Amino acid sequence: MATTTSLPMPELAGQLRRAERRRKAFAVSLTLPLLVFLLVIFLVPIGALLIRAVENPEVANTLGRTGQALQGWDRTSAPPDAAYAALMADLGAITEQADAGALARRLNSEIGGARSLIMSTYRALPLEPDLSPTQVRERMLAIDPRWAEPPFWQAIAKNSSRWTPDYLLAAVDLKRDAQGGIVKVGADEAAFGRILLRTFSISAVVTVWCLLLGFPLAYWLSTLSARKANMLMILVLVPFWTSILVRVAAWIVLLQSNGLVNRSLMGLGIVDEPLALLFNRLGVIIAMVHILLPFMILPLYSVMKSIPATYLRAAVSLGSSPLAAFFRVYVPQTYPGIGAGGLLVFILSIGYYVTPALLGGADDQMLSYYIAQYTNVNVNWGMACALGGVLLAATLVLYALYRRVVKTELSLG
Repeated sequence: MATTTSLPMPELAGQLRRAERRRKAFAVSLTLPLLVFLLVIFLVPIGALLIRAVENPEVANTLGRTGQALQGWDRTSAPPDAAYAALMADLGAITEQADAGALARRLNSEIGGARSLIMSTYRALPLEPDLSPTQVRERMLAIDPRWAEPPFWQAIAKNSSRWTPDYLLAAVDLKRDAQGGIVKVGADEAAFGRILLRTFSISAVVTVWCLLLGFPLAYWLSTLSARKANMLMILVLVPFWTSILVRVAAWIVLLQSNGLVNRSLMGLGIVDEPLALLFNRLGVIIAMVHILLPFMILPLYSVMKSIPATYLRAAVSLGSSPLAAFFRVYVPQTYPGIGAGGLLVFILSIGYYVTPALLGGADDQMLSYYIAQYTNVNVNWGMACALGGVLLAATLVLYALYRRVVKTELSLG
């Protein structure tokens, strides 16, 4: 007679746990290349950006002794003679003119004229040997009398630390005063608050127009057969196959004073003279809506395709009018697609640079334009990274709000 054997329960449970661990290890090994790719390509640059937004190496690396000499200074009276001697020693220790130029640019961003002051003093070195601190002070004042003005020394003292909140404060129109307190910048200096508000307002308008244009189109596609919908979806995806620069250049041709749009309007007698459609807010919005419209259509279409058509027919059969049934039965079921498409379009919009730069005027540039300006023109990486950090924070806040709203709707549902 055959006998059957069974494992004891503790041993069986152990085998099950080991099998589960092997399964999890195998799943992790499959996703490990993607995780490493995200870490190297995505997370490391973001971390470097955030660090550079608070890093202040130019003054700390070159004027270390001067910073120590100014630690006990009250920042209102004349600096001590030891600070003059320390500054002269620090400038004399700079071997590369590029390092002196970086120091001069950093201080010049704090106070105008610092660049010429630093470079003229640096070129006058070396001084006579064995000078006393008082004699060094007199020689520096002879080189440039501006060394007697406290604001230049205040800028050095304020930036003597390797880490600074100044870039982040400037990105939200704040600054530190001579004593280190946080205050608002003057009305003539405040700019980034308006720029950030302009960025959000343009992005919101583009998102609304994408929703108004994309919702009917996505609904129409969802009512077609699979074959027709796939053929028309190719037309929706065609813009993805064309460079943004090419599409922007096409809009310049279409919207210019002698372009197709204005000539058509004048030929139909709608207008008597060409409309101003380029280098203003209208041209920026038209081009951005055209570029970002597919990002709204795709989430809407995927949600609408999963909604059974019988729901509308059931609502109508129960006495509801077709219009009321559409807005009270169908539209609420598309909210996930509206939220996903709106969030995607808005987040992409706030980071736009090329389209506003080519089609907009001076008052239509968004925050990304100024990030590029500080990176390529002013060579102020700290300020560029701080503005990038503001955009990143805005994106994360928007995503957190979206997640909270979705979670609330699911819990209520």
